[in-house]
Amino acid sequence: MTQLFMTIDALLIGMPRPFRDDEHSAIAKQPVAGPIRINWLGFAGDGVADTVHHGGWDKAIHLYPQDHYGWWRDRKPDHPLLDAPGAFGENIASRGMTESDICLGDRFSLGSAVVEVSHGRQPCWKLDHRFGARDVMATIVKTARCGIYFRVIREGEAEAGTRMGLLERPLPDWSIERVFRLLIGGGHKADPDAVRALAEMPQLAEAWRERARKLAA
Repeated sequence: MTQLFMTIDALLIGMPRPFRDDEHSAIAKQPVAGPIRINWLGFAGDGVADTVHHGGWDKAIHLYPQDHYGWWRDRKPDHPLLDAPGAFGENIASRGMTESDICLGDRFSLGSAVVEVSHGRQPCWKLDHRFGARDVMATIVKTARCGIYFRVIREGEAEAGTRMGLLERPLPDWSIERVFRLLIGGGHKADPDAVRALAEMPQLAEAWRERARKLAA
């Protein structure tokens, strides 16, 4: 049986700072000691540089399973980013469940807050640049080790060393791995009915519903 909770190794925040040329990014996040406030748009003290592609209610909090770190270390031995949480710009460094275990619309406790899975993380060039490699984004697209975005359903506060427990699962057939492979990984051609269904799911982030609509057409 799938484990129905995740253990939080770290909660991380960061503000935009110079990244490449004249670009800024908040991808380099650092762990927070003690409780952190969770508001409608995410963690207090956390920011985004590109408000078109990052942030907002559907992308309030980003989780990346630490369960994947060993897999990445096998492929990028001795890479310093993989020595500690935060390599992928995550707000939550957790272990116990991955994209194949977590479903669209799942609601989890996060301290006294409640969060809901809205979609997976679509990787961009910033991950390649952060790692100093040309294959990180492509590898994520191929393997669906994408990470999870949450929206905040109830504000509260949380801290590392606690658990995120699964509260509700309305869509057990729609793991984030499946959704990612359909909408980002190229699987839409093999299952157009599933893509059409995703286009109508209110739990799915609006940006990915629009993507599903375009792929279905």
